[in-house]
Amino acid sequence: MKPDLFQAPDYYLLDDLLTEEHKLVRDSARAWVKKEVSPIIEEYAQRAEFPHQIVKGLGEIGGFGPYIPVEYGGAGLDQISYGLIMQEIERGDSGVRSTSSVQSSLVMYPIWKYGNEEQRMKYLPKLATGEMIGCFGLTEPDYGSNPGGMVTNFKDMGDHYLLNGAKMWISNAPFADIAVVWAKNEEGRIHGLIVERGMEGFTTPETHNKWSLRASATGELIFDNVKVPKENLLPNKSGLGAPLGCLDSARYGIAWGAIGAAMDCYDTALRYSKERIQFDKPIGATQLQQKKLAEMITEITKAQLLTWRLGVLRNEGKATTAQISMAKRNNVDMALTIARDARQMLGGMGITGEYSIMRHMMNLESVVTYEGTHDIHLLITGMDVTGFPAFK
Repeated sequence: MKPDLFQAPDYYLLDDLLTEEHKLVRDSARAWVKKEVSPIIEEYAQRAEFPHQIVKGLGEIGGFGPYIPVEYGGAGLDQISYGLIMQEIERGDSGVRSTSSVQSSLVMYPIWKYGNEEQRMKYLPKLATGEMIGCFGLTEPDYGSNPGGMVTNFKDMGDHYLLNGAKMWISNAPFADIAVVWAKNEEGRIHGLIVERGMEGFTTPETHNKWSLRASATGELIFDNVKVPKENLLPNKSGLGAPLGCLDSARYGIAWGAIGAAMDCYDTALRYSKERIQFDKPIGATQLQQKKLAEMITEITKAQLLTWRLGVLRNEGKATTAQISMAKRNNVDMALTIARDARQMLGGMGITGEYSIMRHMMNLESVVTYEGTHDIHLLITGMDVTGFPAFK
């Protein structure tokens, strides 16, 4: 087992833009990742298994709903703190960050924003500690980039709702205690429903044979005449804008998280370039390897500035969906490019589990697709600057 020697790059002294609280939150998450995630994650990724023992620790470092108010069990932190936690967790592994950000932005966020007081008090404190794990049901077998076409539906049966349909590619599904599910009512209006494990007709088969996010549990949500109590309907927002509002929060977290993966690949490649001797000198002394490293740190620095500014805008309530799309698309693409270049720098060693790079590279192939593909986010920016929607 190799020690975690990670040193975070800060080429433009961005720490000077952070508060003492920001740095304390980040450093606590970083220390936890080094102790609890790095030593075990390669083994779990090889086995395609989620390390359940880390859930309690994720709760302790604020990995679940850090911006949720204290009265509901959250830490009451700001958006930059949330981003920094996601950065540090994804530096460890994108799959672990997926578990964290799904719980935070796709389960706790809608219950906090769209739920009533009874629902907040019932679910949020347990979700914040990890005593309860949730998942988010939006994507369907035939509706990914076009979620508004969903066919999952529910009918009013008088004293309950009857839910039917299916969702797929759902992080946390195989072991989630609850699912925030988006479905159409009889008028075709989209609503959120809290579905609990154990409800008759609700099953969560696991998705196997993944080459990506192997340390994250992925599955389906199947609803076969599931009776959902009426008090489990999220009452304060409906329509497609409701789940998309959750995705804004999640995509923001991904924009920060991808920087963590890029940092880890860069740090690994930089250290290797100083140690690996070829032709009687370190490969880091050659022009082509310096070109790769210089481009890596430049792109990481640009992404850091982009997310920090976006975090300020989120704190001020000014960030737009299009701005979040730009950051998610740019930063994940940046991380993928860095992972590929870093893999090349390590040669054959780059494909082994002795180093984290290939795992990051495979994980990022999922991150570039989920919660809005690279191409869809490109079109969101295009629509925002031209005023013309090119989706249809």
